[in-house]
Amino acid sequence: MSPEARLPQPTLLLTGLSLLLSLAPSGLGMEVMAPATINALNGSSVKLSCTFNSCYKVENKQFSLNWTYQECRNCSEELFLQFRMKIMNKQLDRFGNRVEFTGNPTKYDVSFTLKNVQLEDEGTYNCYVLNPPDRQRGHASISLKVLTQEPPKHDSTVAVIVGASVGGFLAVVILVLMVVKCVRRKKQQRLNTDDQKTEEEGKTDGEGNPDEGTKASLLPSKYPTQPGAGHGEKVVPGAWLQRAGLGRVAEAPPGCP
Repeated sequence: MSPEARLPQPTLLLTGLSLLLSLAPSGLGMEVMAPATINALNGSSVKLSCTFNSCYKVENKQFSLNWTYQECRNCSEELFLQFRMKIMNKQLDRFGNRVEFTGNPTKYDVSFTLKNVQLEDEGTYNCYVLNPPDRQRGHASISLKVLTQEPPKHDSTVAVIVGASVGGFLAVVILVLMVVKCVRRKKQQRLNTDDQKTEEEGKTDGEGNPDEGTKASLLPSKYPTQPGAGHGEKVVPGAWLQRAGLGRVAEAPPGCP
């Protein structure tokens, strides 16, 4: 094989380079995080939290922050808080002096607090952060909802009591059903046993007791059977002698043996 054949082809080099470029990140962009919705009670103070992650240390000379307000989705944004070397409050007529910056950019926190919240403060609040050498500006938005009264607190104790009551009732029902089933089964078994005994007694009464005839034949007869009498005929003593022609046997005189 020639040395030229061993060298990589230009097409393969370009393909591999394109693949590496496509897999490589386009930049080290930051991530800005904020809650999607915040509820605030009318007349109270609320903190609109916004934090960010960056691979670079925050430098006040380069770091920038913008907070804007949108009354509706298609409305234009109004800048009311800005950081350029320092915090600058734009003092919008809408908020007056009710906006206070409570974050710390060096700790990646750019939150602010809105005091004495009004119903007109509802809307979308946008947080824009840029921390060079990050080239992309991070963004997060918060939807503020103003409530006229506190929402009812959910007491989980009631749910626990109801759940325990229902579970206990079901357990009792299941136990009663099991007891009833066992009693019915035992009663049925008893009835089956009684029926079987009744059938056996009926068969015994119909056939008779075979031992009674045998015992009767073995017992000695009270009177002997007379010769010439019918089969099984019994006669009293002396009667068979008369029939034999011997006459009546004379009784022994008194005093004789």
